[in-house]
Amino acid sequence: MKSISILGCGWLGKALAVALLNKGYLVKGSTTTMAKIEVLRKLGIQPFLIDLAIAKNINDFLNTDVLIVAITHKELNDFKGLIERIEKSSVNRIIYSSTTSVYPSLNKVTTEEDETLETIHFKIEELFRNSINFKTTVVRFAGLFGGERHPANWFTNGRKIPQPNGFVNMIHLDDCIGILMRIIEKDCFGALFNACADHHPTRKEFYTYVKESNNLPTPEFEKNEALAWKIVSSKKVQKALNYTFKHKNLLAI
Repeated sequence: MKSISILGCGWLGKALAVALLNKGYLVKGSTTTMAKIEVLRKLGIQPFLIDLAIAKNINDFLNTDVLIVAITHKELNDFKGLIERIEKSSVNRIIYSSTTSVYPSLNKVTTEEDETLETIHFKIEELFRNSINFKTTVVRFAGLFGGERHPANWFTNGRKIPQPNGFVNMIHLDDCIGILMRIIEKDCFGALFNACADHHPTRKEFYTYVKESNNLPTPEFEKNEALAWKIVSSKKVQKALNYTFKHKNLLAI
């Protein structure tokens, strides 16, 4: 049985852990909250209380075949410390969950070969990818939705939505899990992938649809902005993993 440790059992990490358990994997999962320890245990996840800022003895957690880093933590020095500990462990395969926000909006289709911004996520990606002690696959996820995270609940309290004529880049939780599991199954490490649905309606079309279909007021949009957009391509991940998206139409969510 393959052992997988998930650093960060939040919205994505917990759902992924359950999917892996259903496939017969041994799953270790971390949380920063003591109250969630029992929640994880009841799901069948071996729970660990890990705060990256103060993590010291995490040897048992790192005694695993694959480490998936799915936390929102953004302190670069804490990641440097984490990588030092990983390099002393038996882990040699890692997946780092990043974001397509590393790409600037240059009014074009964006691929993994394009330039990036020097964001904290990109700097953390580089820490993982530059280590010679293990192989890291970086997955840059587009806007995440699914489960309790529904776009109809975004932009509330009269907040206007920017860039109405720009395009939506999003991915459903089911496809996040599908891609991550396919990486593990195909042992595809040392890669860089964008993960985004192929459907890119305009922001005006998308948010008008999700608001009105949930009986919410029609949203308001910013006006007179200089148009800035990007369309994130995920053709590479589809080809490399032979992956077909489960949620292809963002106007059918």
